[in-house]
Amino acid sequence: AISCGCLTTRLVRMQLRVCAKTTMLLALASASMAMRVPNARLGLARRPALLSRAARVSVAAAPRVRLMADVVVADLAPVPEEPMTKFEKFSELFSNLFPLWTILSAGTALKAPQSLAWFSTGYFTAALAMLMLSMGITLTIDDFKRVLSQPKPVGLGFILCYGMMPLLALGIAKLLALPPSMTAGLVLIGCINGGQASNLCTYIARGDVALSVIMTTSTTIGVLGMTPLLCKWLLGTMVPVDAAGIAVSTMQVVLAPIAVGMTFNKFFPKLVKKILPLCPIVGVVATCLLVGSSVAQVAGPILNAGIPLQIAAMLLHTIGGLASYLIYKATNASERVARTAAIETSMKSSAFGFLLAKLHFGDYLVRVPCAVSVVWMAVIGSSLAVAFRLTDGPKKASS
Repeated sequence: AISCGCLTTRLVRMQLRVCAKTTMLLALASASMAMRVPNARLGLARRPALLSRAARVSVAAAPRVRLMADVVVADLAPVPEEPMTKFEKFSELFSNLFPLWTILSAGTALKAPQSLAWFSTGYFTAALAMLMLSMGITLTIDDFKRVLSQPKPVGLGFILCYGMMPLLALGIAKLLALPPSMTAGLVLIGCINGGQASNLCTYIARGDVALSVIMTTSTTIGVLGMTPLLCKWLLGTMVPVDAAGIAVSTMQVVLAPIAVGMTFNKFFPKLVKKILPLCPIVGVVATCLLVGSSVAQVAGPILNAGIPLQIAAMLLHTIGGLASYLIYKATNASERVARTAAIETSMKSSAFGFLLAKLHFGDYLVRVPCAVSVVWMAVIGSSLAVAFRLTDGPKKASS
């Protein structure tokens, strides 16, 4: 960016110097024309005065053009970034270690599930709301207007969520020869909506958080119709979904916290700027608690799942994310949009899938892929976020 700025500065300076020289040449040309005016029309006495005036014009114009060049060059010169504070550096480091915190949280839940027994449903909902609030204060109404004015990325993300991912899950299950119950659980993961943790990972990856929120909301609404239809088509099982419950939950843990955060950002921008480095820390801690709590509830099935299922879950989230990134880049999407789509497609709401498997599938083993997916979804999603962030170098995070 700095090299491009310097190149632009040089080009503008050259152009303005040419303008200055052109101004002087035009003035001298006017003087030369005056010298060639017939004596009958211009007396000899007036010719020196005209020459003197042309010279004064050229001399007076040159400094003004040079001054204009200096002003434009000063405006185009790259503005050095403010040095990061110690807390901002800590926030950067803490966010970059997101995959490590996720693995430690899942490992603790597997080894000592009782350690997270206190994290009940009420705390779970509160942690989700806190996660979305920490993202909401980084957004403005203009961010959502910008995203809604270009619906193509949202529509493509919806197609990948409910088109590519279910078929990818089925293909991986067939390739690894998983038993029918495991196949059903993996396909169920492919048929559900994106998870709220994707919004945090998008923020860490310096993607488009507003786009991520809208994509998550659209797939969450879409789950009302798409998940039952896809399960019926691919698995032969009609999975009923509580539409009213999902609508209320979406309002509580997604839309309302984001609206509060945006309001806070609008009326208290100076305070928000000061606490902005705290947002990723709050989001990472909330996500780790959510992952740990989900894993602790099904620690046994995860430990007994076997290597093939672990590989299947890892491939589903990894291939889904990378394929989405490449597809968006092939459509000439910006880097921010492609990153957002990759994370959004990769990070499914695995905990919701576990709930559906528990309620609507008689075979207990259908739940196991969903439980395994909880871990891999968080690990792959956070790893993608940090990998994208590190490719940018040490910059300040932006939504």
